[in-house]
Amino acid sequence: MPDLFTIGYEQSTQQAVIAALRDAGVAHLLDVRAVPQSRKPGFSKTLLGASLEAAGIRYTHLRGLGTPKAGRDAVRHGHPEIMHRIFRDHMAEPAAQADLARAAAFAGEAPVCLLCFERDPAHCHRTLVAEFLGRTPVHLVP
Repeated sequence: MPDLFTIGYEQSTQQAVIAALRDAGVAHLLDVRAVPQSRKPGFSKTLLGASLEAAGIRYTHLRGLGTPKAGRDAVRHGHPEIMHRIFRDHMAEPAAQADLARAAAFAGEAPVCLLCFERDPAHCHRTLVAEFLGRTPVHLVP
């Protein structure tokens, strides 16, 4: 079965993230942010997707696998455990289930990487997405 990776771009640059993806052999980046925009240069959906495509890496945004606002707020206030509860509840939603099925299909085809902001995977929902996929991910640090 192809590998599953995760990566957070906090404290990094787009170039470093793409280099880490290429070094790991990632073929497809799955953006699991609810809001695929960023104040960090190079990490908004359109520019990131174009840059990944130029590097030979496929890009897909899966909005349904993003953390609801209340969960993002909980992490910002230092409560990842609250975010985990909120995210687990969110995963029962039809949009989340549909995007989880898409992620599972992509992960069955080629090495994929789940992208979100937080550098520490323990503070990010991407580890939970991997759990819902029934996979133990390799966490990349750019």
